Amino acid sequence: MKVTKEIEIGGKVFSLETGRFAKQAHGAVMARFGDTMVLATVVANQEPKPGMDYFPLQVEYREKAASAGKIPGGFFKREARPSEKEILSARIIDRPIRPMFPDWYQCETQVIVTVYSSDQEHDGDVLGAVAASAALMISDIPFEGPIGEVRVGRIDGQLIINPTFSQLQTSDMDITVAGTDDSIVMVEGEAKEISEQEMLGALEFAHGYIRQMCALQNDLAKEIGRPKRQAPATSGNPELKAAVERLAGDRIRTLASTPLLKEERALQTAEMQNEVLAGLAEQYPDSEDAIKQMLHDMEYNAMREMILSHGKRLDGRGLREIRPITIEVGLLPRTHGSALFQRGETQSLTTLTLGTKLDEQIIDGLLPEYSKRFMLHYNFPPFSVGEVGRLGTTGRREIGHGNLAERAIKIMMPDEKVFPYTVRLVSDVLESNGSSSMATVCAATLALLDGGAPLRKPVAGIAMGLVKEKDRVAILSDILGNEDHLGDMDFKVAGTTDGITACQMDIKIRGISLDIMRDALAQAKEGRLHILGKMAESIGTPREDLSPFAPRLTTLMIPVDMIGAVIGPGGKNIRKIVADSGAEINIEDDGSVVVAATSKEAADKAISAISKITEVPEVGKTYSATVKKIMDFGVFVEFLPGKEGLVHVSQLDVKRVENPADVVKVGDVFDVKIVDKDDQGRWKLSRKAVLAPDVPYERAPQREGGDRPHGDRRPHDGGPRRSGGGERRH
Repeated sequence: MKVTKEIEIGGKVFSLETGRFAKQAHGAVMARFGDTMVLATVVANQEPKPGMDYFPLQVEYREKAASAGKIPGGFFKREARPSEKEILSARIIDRPIRPMFPDWYQCETQVIVTVYSSDQEHDGDVLGAVAASAALMISDIPFEGPIGEVRVGRIDGQLIINPTFSQLQTSDMDITVAGTDDSIVMVEGEAKEISEQEMLGALEFAHGYIRQMCALQNDLAKEIGRPKRQAPATSGNPELKAAVERLAGDRIRTLASTPLLKEERALQTAEMQNEVLAGLAEQYPDSEDAIKQMLHDMEYNAMREMILSHGKRLDGRGLREIRPITIEVGLLPRTHGSALFQRGETQSLTTLTLGTKLDEQIIDGLLPEYSKRFMLHYNFPPFSVGEVGRLGTTGRREIGHGNLAERAIKIMMPDEKVFPYTVRLVSDVLESNGSSSMATVCAATLALLDGGAPLRKPVAGIAMGLVKEKDRVAILSDILGNEDHLGDMDFKVAGTTDGITACQMDIKIRGISLDIMRDALAQAKEGRLHILGKMAESIGTPREDLSPFAPRLTTLMIPVDMIGAVIGPGGKNIRKIVADSGAEINIEDDGSVVVAATSKEAADKAISAISKITEVPEVGKTYSATVKKIMDFGVFVEFLPGKEGLVHVSQLDVKRVENPADVVKVGDVFDVKIVDKDDQGRWKLSRKAVLAPDVPYERAPQREGGDRPHGDRRPHDGGPRRSGGGERRH
């Protein structure tokens, strides 16, 4: 049975339809907004996967090229592995729905979201999140939703719901918000230094529309929803729980209250666990998994109680305290910039590379192809957490963390006209115990300053945590890995001294209130300003000069009508300049020319060649000329690239010349002076004026009816006169 529910969002119809597509899936919903249509399907196994210690949820997001009337590029002409955009979209669907599954549910579940129509105005990602929630709501899969998701922009102070791509170009924020009917579940986005109060205003604005989307899904589920799967009957073992408490309770509480390094805590926890397992192996031989879960729950409760009751954390810090920070810059001699940022046991080594226009990344997706000149890549090798792991393709988490750090900094990058480089930053996380993405933001800022990039303002980031038990709430600044794992929230906020540039919030509970968000943002600002102060002590402003190994970019302007002359037929001229100078040259349609070279000599050589091509000759100015053709009445020379003129025989030397070939040959180079320009725009040149600058130039008379100058011609010897003709045209 086909069922459609719709509401109006921002003056446009938002609809959810089920019963027509993918009817064998456990739930399938087509969401539509404008002419963008996104199908979400959900399927789950009936039995839990044995031995799983995590919820096996898989979320995939795919964009069909046909949805935008395009054919995929590449050799195979079909969609291949997901793009970075598709991975990021999958993450903002996964993160808000994941906390909505009950803890007991462990069946493998797959959500596939596919864009089938794109109107080139509205992104399908937020539609896909709502469609996925709706598909779960009408299925038999236990899902404690629904959730709604929207994007918020702001133009001229006016908040806009689900802005178009073109509106986002002029918006000072791009914030994606997901939530339930009464709380916020996820936040991600970027902004142009907005205040904490402005961020809260955007969240409150978004939540009004999220409530409408949740109500729409509830209506859909009431009409055609299936009965939900029920939790399996479980029989607790109070004797086993008491035995575990007797053996490990005091030790776990002592460990929680003892400040330890990450590795030492892990070793002592593992040692304690092994002792408990060994002590109970004979009495409870088949209960190893249950014992491990009980120990984990006891650790969870001990840490949270210590924070809520005593305001004390695992490493001994107070709730607002930031871990010690150390910074080194310029430690890698051959990179264009480098920084090592250490905060507690989290360490990022970030490098800066400056490139040219040719190094820009070409992005091809549903939107028209465009290029990126600022890139930040994040790597998280397994040794950073003391583990052995495979080095394969970049993982989704790495792509997500790198994108967050990139969004935090890109708004502070200088304009291309000021700093016309393609910029690549690479953060290698060498140690990790909490918030490596925010350490990346700090290290990337420092590497840019070390490399001499004129960053508008330094950017820093901090990760906030939360422990909430009913009405008891504790907000944690600069969280540890265990505080992320055992806590309720990971809220990353990046920005400058003047405002927020990026944020990302994930939670493990059903949502948090705007009041908690307000307190977390205020505490995050306090921590961010502290970190920015520490960074300024190391390097506060960009270095005055670039690395000697970085390309030097020089920008010059040429007349638009001279672009073709510089390029030359088939690119002949520009290829020759590149080959002769060793520089790289890029010419834009507005006449701006960027010359990139690693040495001043190469840049000067290329600039000189371009300047000569575009130079407007001036009467009275001296030029270096090359002989191109010899005639009996003079020689034709090229005195600027593509510009030729005649040196009359009378102007070849200070003494009389009978035959020009006796004085010069093709290929000779000598200085000439422009002495005249006739009424047909032809340049008259003199070598004599250079050799004898004090001798005045006498303009050669022009023969009546002809166009060839005669000047100081030899006396007529009675032979036939030469005719004027086309062979002298230039």
